[in-house]
Amino acid sequence: MLGKRRHIILFSLLSLAVILLALLSIVLGSVHIPFTDVWSYIVGGSFTDEANLAILQYFRFPKAMSAVLAGSALAVSGLQMQTVFRNPLAGPYVLGISSGASLGVAFVLMGASAFGLSFWASQIGIVVAALIGSLLALMVILSVSLRVRDIMTLLILGMMFGTAVSAVTSLLQYFGSESSLKNFVIWTMGSLGGVGRQQLWLYAFLVITGHALAWVFVRPLNVLGIGESYAQSLGFNVKRTRFLIFLSTSLLAGTATAFNGPIAFVGIAVPHLVRMAFRTSNHAILVPASALAGAGMLLLCDIIAQVPGSTIVLPLNSIASLMGIPVVIYIILKNRRIVN
Repeated sequence: MLGKRRHIILFSLLSLAVILLALLSIVLGSVHIPFTDVWSYIVGGSFTDEANLAILQYFRFPKAMSAVLAGSALAVSGLQMQTVFRNPLAGPYVLGISSGASLGVAFVLMGASAFGLSFWASQIGIVVAALIGSLLALMVILSVSLRVRDIMTLLILGMMFGTAVSAVTSLLQYFGSESSLKNFVIWTMGSLGGVGRQQLWLYAFLVITGHALAWVFVRPLNVLGIGESYAQSLGFNVKRTRFLIFLSTSLLAGTATAFNGPIAFVGIAVPHLVRMAFRTSNHAILVPASALAGAGMLLLCDIIAQVPGSTIVLPLNSIASLMGIPVVIYIILKNRRIVN
């Protein structure tokens, strides 16, 4: 009873924190917009300043929604990977999905200048290329997962695949022009501001689909967290279950990477923070809690990256790494103490 009450309180606090952080992300920026104008936009009220309306409509609101979608996607995909591999340092990009997206973007950015492919050099083209790269990486990993039984072997193969793809990306960077290389480096820094209103609908659809798959496999995740042998003894088809969980993870992580660039450590750090706060291994609680906590963490990263009151915008990936690394170090030291 006390545990259930604790969970209700924590869910309420997380939900409130996400709402407040989203409002702060919308209000704060290089251009001051009164909170009354923000509230009028949210409730559909009248607007006197068309410039403020345009900023809210085409930039700040899509950016805040993008942070919620990306943060929740990365956190849930990280939770799934840590459970399936039973490894506290497994993250959403352990299967090479991020590397596949990076390869797709590198191909179009380096090739766009060489062959005059203006569409692919656009923001929409970059998103499409990243999604195609993620999809190709997903197809390779899923085909391997159907043939490999040992989960640690699959983990090593995924890491090797990611390394190989990164090597190809480095070769493309070496031969790329100065302008295309600059564009690619900027993409790797991560950004929430490149998602437009039209793209937001596709983004939301893909992330919600990934979350739905994660929710469907809550019970298999609980069983796999104990061990694959135990799952088989209960009659689970481990290969098929693992295949579908990888599909959900790849859809979530690949979509977030495609629209916002690679964002590190959110998927590794957030699931650990959620487990420590909720003190449970039940994924029926951990999945929605990780989604909320991931959204809140990335909104907070976005607020810090904006440097409120300044025109400076820091790289989102750097802020996320600085916030996530201390959590990962704590987890490593904690596990070492337990082993000793």
